[in-house]
Amino acid sequence: GYALADIAAGVHVHAHNTRTNLSDLDQYRYQPDFQDLPAQAADREVQIYRRANGDVGVRNELWILPTVGCVNGIARQIQNRFLKETNNAEGTDGVFLFSHTYGCSQLGDDHINTRTMLQNMVRHPNAGAVLVIGLGCENNQVAAFRETLGDIDPERVHFMICQQQDDEIEAGIEHLHQLYNVMRNDKREPGKLSELKFGLECGGSDGLSGITANPMLGRFSDYVIANGGTTVLTEVPEMFGAEQLLMDHCRDEATFEKLVTMVNDFKQYFIAHDQPIYENPSPGNKAGGITTLEDKSLGCTQKAGSSVVVDVLRYGERLKTPGLNLLSAPGNDAVATSALAGAGCHMVLFSTGRGTPYGGFVPTVKIATNSELAAKKKHWIDFDAGQLIHGKAMPQLLEEFIDTIVEFANGKQTCNERNDFRELAIFKSGVTL
Repeated sequence: GYALADIAAGVHVHAHNTRTNLSDLDQYRYQPDFQDLPAQAADREVQIYRRANGDVGVRNELWILPTVGCVNGIARQIQNRFLKETNNAEGTDGVFLFSHTYGCSQLGDDHINTRTMLQNMVRHPNAGAVLVIGLGCENNQVAAFRETLGDIDPERVHFMICQQQDDEIEAGIEHLHQLYNVMRNDKREPGKLSELKFGLECGGSDGLSGITANPMLGRFSDYVIANGGTTVLTEVPEMFGAEQLLMDHCRDEATFEKLVTMVNDFKQYFIAHDQPIYENPSPGNKAGGITTLEDKSLGCTQKAGSSVVVDVLRYGERLKTPGLNLLSAPGNDAVATSALAGAGCHMVLFSTGRGTPYGGFVPTVKIATNSELAAKKKHWIDFDAGQLIHGKAMPQLLEEFIDTIVEFANGKQTCNERNDFRELAIFKSGVTL
């Protein structure tokens, strides 16, 4: 940013006397500036679930997915009664309902986004089995949902339409018992950490985000990618002001053009709603020391490390290329976490300076940027990256973080899992009928 007036030496520089340099739509040039990653530590062994289609998962959960918000209450009753009948689904990692308010009265992209997100969840390898529950008269019809879903295992994915059942609760419970009997005996098998896909996100950022947690996540991303793995960065509005750094890391001009389109499309989304693109830092961000959106973005993009950008994905698109990917989604914590998980991430690695308890529908690892937060919110925070400013060296901290991620991959619960904070949020941009 720039100063609004002359600032004397020793005077506090913050939001009250500075302003962003950001404009609306920009012109970009492809100026490739990347190099091969240096040698990294060896890949680590983990214990994972191998699915019949070749995917791997880090959890073996039974998921209940409503196609429409009208059946959330029915789905909840089915879940609660089933858990009582099965001693909390003994032998699995749990039975979880992911309710939402959409699936009807939606048109265009909103309807497609809802259907695509739910379809991606059906295919997610952390789910050993899935029950999809529809009402019968909604826009998000079960028949059309199935037709565009692709290949599935009919023993592990069931569908039920409530209006077609005499007793939808009993029918739903019977479906869950059948699914449970198929997936309850799944066992973990040896695998490599690089087989997993990791989402990179930040929320409740502060002035230390770009100094501690985000650089550490960048190092972790480089480590995973050097061993053949996959990471993905999102929160497009929090790239504004630092997007050229990512563009310079695109592996070719075609990837660069996809990134330019993603950035400018998101800026156009703001403009279409008569909103300035630079009003992103929240009150908590500013209280934590972040001044402008450029300041925040330069911290956010450090999570990408120094790897080459191999692909740029639309919202709802699934990961298909190992390496560093970029995904179109907003900066909102809930929507971005769900977008990363929907793209196929097994875990979301989430740095925070102010603290947030939120968790998505996959393990959401909370990394504190400062040790004070880690000490105060032990029930929210999984790892303390603030140790960096207290003398711990980055290589040692990274090794400890890798150890922590291996534990979570092997089945140890993250704080959001222990707290049962599991949510689904779907991106909406259009009208509601």
